[in-house]
Amino acid sequence: MRVLVACEYSGVVRDAFIAAGHEAMSCDLLPTDAHGPHYQGDVRDVLDYPWDLMIAHPPCTDIAVSGARHFESKRMDGRQQFGISFVKMLSKADIPRIAIENPVGILSSLWRKPDQVIQPWQYGHPEAKATCLWLTNLPPLQPTEVLSIPSRGYWDNQTPSGQNKLGPSADRWKVRSATYQGIANAMADQWGAQ
Repeated sequence: MRVLVACEYSGVVRDAFIAAGHEAMSCDLLPTDAHGPHYQGDVRDVLDYPWDLMIAHPPCTDIAVSGARHFESKRMDGRQQFGISFVKMLSKADIPRIAIENPVGILSSLWRKPDQVIQPWQYGHPEAKATCLWLTNLPPLQPTEVLSIPSRGYWDNQTPSGQNKLGPSADRWKVRSATYQGIANAMADQWGAQ
């Protein structure tokens, strides 16, 4: 299967598909963090290749609910509309199977409800991070290793009040946007068999 992993610099999803025997390439404006097939540039440059599957991780900065306090300024200067338009463009690509991944945000109300919401703890990671999936010609991703809620009531990446405990830093956005390995493996195993 020929797989495009759009808007991915980490190589996590790309490498999971390669390990499962597929031809996969990541694409991002940033260079890849892991050696492997990667196109550094605009994803629109490579959308016309005969891909069988695209998994897209469009930028969430202007459309995720975590930045809701800045929504008004993002609407006024067009950043939010650009983000939504970019997602819609990806969803209309001439690729038979498409998964678009993004955190909880305004796509649910300004585009359409997600087909599925997954959590890292359903795939063997002791963390919580609701992740929405919009699917075209793909089945919902099935959990592979569901962990029990910790006795203290919150996950490893949370404060007791449920907030993300990763403090401000120059690379916080990068750390928060990486795909969990268990989720990447599930995508490769389950969607790679389609």
